[in-house]
Amino acid sequence: MTVLLGRHDAFSHHDTGRHHPERADRLNAVFEGIAASGVAEALTDFEPRQATRDELTAVHQAAYVDALGDFCAEGGGMIDADTSASEASYEAALRAAGAGLDAIARLRAGEADSAFLAVRPPGHHALSARAMGFCLFNNVAVAASSLAAGGERVLIIDFDAHHGNGTQDIFYDDPDVCYVSMHQYPFYPGTGALREMGRGPGLGTTVNLPMPEGTGGDVYRAAFDAVIEPVAERFAPAWVLISAGFDGHRDDPLTDLGLTAGDFSDLTSRSLRLAPAGRRIVFLEGGYDLDALAASSAACVAALAGETLRPEPPSGAGSAGAHALEVVAAARRLHLDEPSE
Repeated sequence: MTVLLGRHDAFSHHDTGRHHPERADRLNAVFEGIAASGVAEALTDFEPRQATRDELTAVHQAAYVDALGDFCAEGGGMIDADTSASEASYEAALRAAGAGLDAIARLRAGEADSAFLAVRPPGHHALSARAMGFCLFNNVAVAASSLAAGGERVLIIDFDAHHGNGTQDIFYDDPDVCYVSMHQYPFYPGTGALREMGRGPGLGTTVNLPMPEGTGGDVYRAAFDAVIEPVAERFAPAWVLISAGFDGHRDDPLTDLGLTAGDFSDLTSRSLRLAPAGRRIVFLEGGYDLDALAASSAACVAALAGETLRPEPPSGAGSAGAHALEVVAAARRLHLDEPSE
């Protein structure tokens, strides 16, 4: 299996300030992991293009797009308590948002079987008119919106430890984009409860699996078996886009889940089964322990190349096993089981 690797120097120039967890060193860790993955011969690098204003305004309000550009041009600064931007951040954000669009065109042209986009800033917290949670533009949403506008059904699988509130909000009414999130709950940003299921024509195309702290990989695999795979079979996506946050790793300093790099191998390979080759893209989201990020990225990219790499063994159910499995069972009842008479 061949893999496109989206990377650009602009992503390292996005300066979040001293001691910020979402820092340029994260990309160095990703590339170190990929170099050690043993699948380098399967990778083809490309430099993502910038998203256009029209492509951005398909999901973001025009006033917000313009205001963010002006803010960065004036030197940037803190946007909220967690999120910052520098003068160079706008180009990075444009390329991060354009990376998925570029990858879509390249995959359609037959250049590879899948793509891994090593981008920053990340995107899944970005709302239509607001930056938050380290995110400026919603990278996965820009790509999904483009596909949906062309009549293709899109499944987004988000296994970042934080709920992708921005992605959910953007597609909450949309029947052509199914958003599935596995995340720590209750936790930042406070969204992602079980009964957040979509609205109007989009009812049922938002699927949340809010995991208690301490949840391990066996529960995530159970969630795929019991909920995600049958939901995907019913939805029948043409594309699968993965918001790959590796901050669910047990060593991550910002979260409290119990996953390992071996689990991320499994989560990636299971996600890939849900759409055909040439229609699968991974977007880098979170992950803040550099060693864990390197190992997890390596496992993810190896899975994209059709290999199984487990720098650490997959984890069990974790300290929250019974409670977490109850969450999986409740999600199945809500989304798949017939209502009782």
